[in-house]
Amino acid sequence: MSRNDATLARAAESEVVAAVRAGDEKAFAGLVERHRRELHVHCYRMLGSLEDSEDLVQETFLRAWRKRESFQGNSTFRAWLYRIATNACLDALAHRLRDQRARGVAPAADPDAAAPPPPEIAWLQPYPDRLLEPIAPSAAEPDAAVVAKETIELAFLVAIQHLSPRQRAVLILRDVLGWPAKETAAALEMSVAAVKSALQRARPELKRHLPQRRADWAPSADPTEEERVLLQRYMDAHERADATAIAGLLSEDARVTMPPYPDRYEGREAIATLLAEILDPGSPGYVGHLRTLPTRANLQPAAAIYLRDPAGSEYRPMTLDVLRIEDAKVVEITAFASALFPAFGLPPTL
Repeated sequence: MSRNDATLARAAESEVVAAVRAGDEKAFAGLVERHRRELHVHCYRMLGSLEDSEDLVQETFLRAWRKRESFQGNSTFRAWLYRIATNACLDALAHRLRDQRARGVAPAADPDAAAPPPPEIAWLQPYPDRLLEPIAPSAAEPDAAVVAKETIELAFLVAIQHLSPRQRAVLILRDVLGWPAKETAAALEMSVAAVKSALQRARPELKRHLPQRRADWAPSADPTEEERVLLQRYMDAHERADATAIAGLLSEDARVTMPPYPDRYEGREAIATLLAEILDPGSPGYVGHLRTLPTRANLQPAAAIYLRDPAGSEYRPMTLDVLRIEDAKVVEITAFASALFPAFGLPPTL
């Protein structure tokens, strides 16, 4: 896009913003809808919950409409929405923390102090790749952030939960969206010095909870041939109820987690034992015959697993397994409950 085109686009947006400030609801709806998808991703990074993110985007739009006359044009309208969305997420996280304390699962400590969350990250949910596809810079917003794999993958979402809400907000605004310290400080009503201090604490804490080889992962959002082949072998083995074949796809130190449950299986041997229990028809823990469909979550390969009902007539959603792959081996499986199948465009039965 040429500089002249960008100037014309921003001038056109200025006219729309003027109409919004004057109370034009139709103009407001059209303007905020341009940013819905990227704000949804932003709220998801802050909260780790697909369902809560939709609610927070709606809350952002409600707050923006109520405060529309306060927009002075000192920043872009997009940046102004991000500011509102970030603070709405901080409010939601504060409410979540109060609820945890009331239930006795969080200490009554400084909310800005980094501390590991409870083992069960109850709000962690997968994010459908199909919702990431429309997100790209527009003519009006050439600086809009493109979603990068390393900032949406599950490993990042899990690691960022170990930061305090404010540290999380600072890190996302500064390192993910690339905002200057001054703009970040204004959005969060902090001093520039406080923003720099929060970022200095957040970066090493985040790194401490990320996989060691994360820096080697390819940044591409497109699935590799290796991922496609390994995912297909993973699905075929499930449909054959071949626990040995699935175990052969795993790295020696692979692990399985099942948010929001605390269950965790570490190492190929432990996972193979689990698989044998649920896939062997002669085992007391046998779940039944399975079918699978390929999908993508958090820019990672995933398998939607369906279980045949007792009558044997239909296969119904069971789990969504999101895979992390390194060196042609599955190093992590995050198995989610089937409630979010509709968000992935998956059929209700097979």
